[in-house]
Amino acid sequence: MEVSKKEGKVLNKAIDCWLETDVISEAESHKLRASYTVMAFDWKRAAKYSFWLAISCIVIAISSALADEFILELLKIVFSAPDSVKCIGFATLSAGLYFLGIQKRNKNPGKIYSNEAVFFLGVLSTAIAIAFLGKSLDTGSGHFSLLLLLAAIVYGALGLWFSSKLIWLFSLISLGSWFGAETGYVSGWGAYYLGMNYPLRFVFFGLVLLTVGSYVFHQWQSRREFLQPTKAMGLLYLFIALWIMSIFGNHSDPEVWIEIKQIELFHWSLFFALAAIAAIYHGVKYDDGMTRGFGLTFIFINLYTRYCEYFWDDTNKTIFFAVLGFSFWYVGTRAEKIWQISLIKNLAGQGDRKP
Repeated sequence: MEVSKKEGKVLNKAIDCWLETDVISEAESHKLRASYTVMAFDWKRAAKYSFWLAISCIVIAISSALADEFILELLKIVFSAPDSVKCIGFATLSAGLYFLGIQKRNKNPGKIYSNEAVFFLGVLSTAIAIAFLGKSLDTGSGHFSLLLLLAAIVYGALGLWFSSKLIWLFSLISLGSWFGAETGYVSGWGAYYLGMNYPLRFVFFGLVLLTVGSYVFHQWQSRREFLQPTKAMGLLYLFIALWIMSIFGNHSDPEVWIEIKQIELFHWSLFFALAAIAAIYHGVKYDDGMTRGFGLTFIFINLYTRYCEYFWDDTNKTIFFAVLGFSFWYVGTRAEKIWQISLIKNLAGQGDRKP
């Protein structure tokens, strides 16, 4: 097993501790030390960032190409084709990229980031194809949310079919975009839909996504790995919406919001805090690091937001940021300690299971 330098220090410290307290023998300590190697460089992280940089460079290269007159004229010829032809062209390109991604993954399943990078290019090409489909079928109704729904369905089907969490993630993003655009279209792009502004709608959207996604992927064993990204997106939609609600309430008119006192929105802050506490409770009870992490993060966001609302004008800014810095330092050290303890427990568990 390959571990980073920091993980190697934790493992060495744990083995030394067990050896000193006679939990393991000298021979067992040598056996444990021989079971892992410390990486001189974190190549996994380097690969991840390299592929994201590669994709960014491709986007920059395309942008630069648009400035070249010859290439620009060539692109004009290509893009002067009917929108339906361009849609078919990008759809074909998407199919080719997805096929290439599947081939690469089957051949080298360990190259996670390079395989997902190819899928990401396929996702971009699919988005362009759907955009041109919308232009070719445009009737002037302005009901573009149907394209977002189509994207969510296409990405969702492809993500589940290819077992790609990256494509599935774009499906959930498209689904959230469709929900916001569709409720806006149905309400005539007014501020409210069924008496709810946009943040309040997404509170319910996040709850539904979290509940349905957790149930479905708990039952669907072959796609159990989709539970984590679905839960993460549900929590993200829910908590960001609750945070905005705690600041603006169910108001959409800035002039009305300015006139009300912030204390009148305190009940939304309370709902936000209760949701964060519930997430922490769930995380502690079921040893769920994701819900615990979201709960801790957003309860701090809630506290600091309320502080800025009620006490910012009367507080010395030097003291405020000093306290803020020390508090995050404390959270960081505690989180690091918990992570180290978890790592030692996992190693101890693996040792207990060995005959």
